[in-house]
Amino acid sequence: MALDKTGIARRIAQEMKDGFYVNLGIGIPTLVANYIPEGISIEFQSENGILGMGPFPIEGTEDPDLINAGKQTITALPGAAFFDSAMSFGMIRGQHVHMTVLGAMEVAQNGDIANWKIPGKMVKGMGGAMDLVASADNIIVAMMHTNRAGESKLLTKCTLPITGVSCVRKVVTDLAVLDITPQGFELREVAPGISVEDVRNATEGKLIVGDNVREMEI
Repeated sequence: MALDKTGIARRIAQEMKDGFYVNLGIGIPTLVANYIPEGISIEFQSENGILGMGPFPIEGTEDPDLINAGKQTITALPGAAFFDSAMSFGMIRGQHVHMTVLGAMEVAQNGDIANWKIPGKMVKGMGGAMDLVASADNIIVAMMHTNRAGESKLLTKCTLPITGVSCVRKVVTDLAVLDITPQGFELREVAPGISVEDVRNATEGKLIVGDNVREMEI
C-alpha cells in the first residue's frame, strides 16, 4: 500500500541529524516534528518567528498564541525563542537553516519546484517559500506522487508557475524516495507493497532505477 501523509512524514524524519536547524513548510511537512528519532535534538524554525517548535499539542492543551506559518497551533520546547519576521528571514537568507521540508504541486526532474499557485485560483502570494528555495542548500519535498486525477506530479518540466529553479535535492512521496540528479529522478526506496513498476508508471519525468533500490523502513 502507498504511504499516507503520516508515513511520508515519518520517512522524512529519518533524514534529520543531531543539531540540525530545520524549517518545515505548510501541509505534510508540519507533521515531521512529531516523528523525530530518539536520541537526536532538532531545532525547528518557522518563518513567522519561532525557533524551537515542538510537536503538535495534545487536544485541550492548545495555546492560541503559539502557531506555525500555516496558522496551526504548536508547542514550544524549553529554550524556544520568538522574534520578528526580519530576524526569521535573516536566518533563512543567511543560510543558517540546515534543511527545509516543503510541500509541492509539481517537481521537475532537474529540481524545479512549483508549490505556490494554480492559475485561475485565488492566491495570497508566494510567501516564505520564495526565500527558502532561493537560500536553502538541502530541500526535501514531501508530496503525493500523483494528483487527484491520477496524473504524475514528478514531471520532465513543471507546468505550473515555478517557485524555485533546480533547488530540490530529494523527494519523498507516498510511493517512493527519489534523489534529484543531473540525469533525472533516481529511485532510492519504494514504499512497502509498492513495486518499481508502480513508481515507473506514476512518474512522468525521467526515472533512473539502480541496482540498490530497497524498501522503506517506516
